Amino acid sequence: MANSVYPNQDGTVTASDAANFIPAIWSDEILAAYQKNLVLAPLVRKMSMVGKKGDTMYIPKPVRGAATAKAASTAVTIQEHSDTQLSIVVDQHFEYSRMIEDFAETQAQTSLRRFYTEDAGYAMSKIVDDNLFNRGTEFGTGGYVAAPAPADWVSDAVFYNDGGSGPAVAWAEDALLAADVFTDAFLRNMIQKLDDNDVPMSGRFLVIPPSVRNTIMGIDRYVSSDFVSGSVVTNGKIGNLYGVDIFVSSNCPIIETAAENGAGSAVGRGLMLAHKDSIVLAEQKGIRSQVQYKQEFLGTLLTSDRIYGTKVARPESGFMMVVPD
Repeated sequence: MANSVYPNQDGTVTASDAANFIPAIWSDEILAAYQKNLVLAPLVRKMSMVGKKGDTMYIPKPVRGAATAKAASTAVTIQEHSDTQLSIVVDQHFEYSRMIEDFAETQAQTSLRRFYTEDAGYAMSKIVDDNLFNRGTEFGTGGYVAAPAPADWVSDAVFYNDGGSGPAVAWAEDALLAADVFTDAFLRNMIQKLDDNDVPMSGRFLVIPPSVRNTIMGIDRYVSSDFVSGSVVTNGKIGNLYGVDIFVSSNCPIIETAAENGAGSAVGRGLMLAHKDSIVLAEQKGIRSQVQYKQEFLGTLLTSDRIYGTKVARPESGFMMVVPD
């Protein structure tokens, strides 16, 4: 079945397409495809533009002041106000649409429409998640690339564990080996980089792929009550290490594929270590779902869309870590 743009109907859901939802063949239980764990969007700074006009959000960025010594019998020191302005362009508009024919909807369980609604929400969330992960190219002195190639990740804010023994080394193309694994020393070294940049202690997070979670589970100190609360995992959060909340996401970006890595067959997977204020998500319209009956096609058109923009607000407050996956 080919995709199509309305009013073309090559992608219409027919009775044959909906066969898995018809009780005569399958039960009403919907076994949806495995959905990736999306955790990044709730971790960054979200600012609402709902109901507001315009295509750009302007955010002031005051420069920190400094304390001065007070001498006896002298006036206080008045500091000059200084700030910059961050502009976030709201230029992302994505949609998800399905046309469900009456014939298919009549014979199918009500779960058919529910499946498409949930699937639309997942598709919209994944788009935002991908965009936020790719903002990692903008950390440090890097420049944002929407669909980054390996070369686009090279910056002073992307590191790997050279030789697996630390300290962290600036990542480069064709450098990652299978031995350059995630270690406790590597994490502590990266946390120090946040400390050195005077990043607030609270609000820090680390998003890791499942392969790194597997590594962590093999480190004794990481499975003790000092590091893991023992509570049920929610929204991908598995614990807290050195004051950093740890989340698992299978949507962590591939920085370099095995074919692109001239140093060997190691796949470079990206981890994001950052503070909540490092990235801003400006949402002008949240996920909206609309249903319209189309008499000319004797079917129901379901459309979901979302309008938003993202921007790195504090490039010194985030780092990417590259590990073999």
